[in-house]
Amino acid sequence: MGTSGWVYPPWRGVFYPPKLPHRRELEYLSGQLSSVELNGSFYALQRPSSYQNWAAQTPDDFVFAVKGSRFITHMKKLREPELLLANFLASGVLALGGKLGPVLWQLPPTMRYDPGQLADFFHALPRGTAAAAALAAKHDERLDGRAWTSTDADRPFRHALEVRHASFQCDEFAALLTEHDIACVVADSAGTWPYFEQTTARDLVYLRLHGDAELYTSGYTDAALRAWAAKIRDWRRDRDVYVYFDNDVKVRAPADAIRLTTMLDQGRMLDPGQEPR
Repeated sequence: MGTSGWVYPPWRGVFYPPKLPHRRELEYLSGQLSSVELNGSFYALQRPSSYQNWAAQTPDDFVFAVKGSRFITHMKKLREPELLLANFLASGVLALGGKLGPVLWQLPPTMRYDPGQLADFFHALPRGTAAAAALAAKHDERLDGRAWTSTDADRPFRHALEVRHASFQCDEFAALLTEHDIACVVADSAGTWPYFEQTTARDLVYLRLHGDAELYTSGYTDAALRAWAAKIRDWRRDRDVYVYFDNDVKVRAPADAIRLTTMLDQGRMLDPGQEPR
């Protein structure tokens, strides 16, 4: 449970305590929540030292979801993925070590369903950190001298896909994700984009809450959060569930994430058979 990103000036003095140094904001958030969606990686290739620093600021059981590069998803539209993935991975993703969670791939709203294009991309995705390290080693000269191409252990490397075009609303798309063990992101976007709720990955559900009534802005009522808590309890019977609030404009994301965490903790105490994976 966490938020999409953590560097938001409006959070300062509201969620973050007054006078908290900016460099300690991730540390503070990680004391309140169990995960964060790292979205700086969407806008530009980061550096291994940044990933190492983020990991060092957080508790041992904290988890980072990493948002895939928009150069891959929005500019190249998944074409010629091997070198692009190599550069993305070599930028330091594996430096998170055991704190690395799933990778989120978000497609642009204008991108239509193309099964061949998707299948080629899915085939290129590494499914373990050892395979990810081997692919990272194939980076080009732009990463020379600043690449991270090793892993401390071979762990699962899982992927989730968020789509935003209505053409993806077909049974064939869900079947393709299931075949490749890719999670279909459950995205609540106040009706802005199509809604999907299929569980297409064997052991992963990925949920993004962009706003209940108004995109990126509105918070979630207790009734809405209770409804999401019920869905999450059902999903986590046999899957890991990652939940990220992206309604950050009015500083609702961290508060809603904390409230939903509390609801789930209370439900777990009442029903110990619903322990998360």
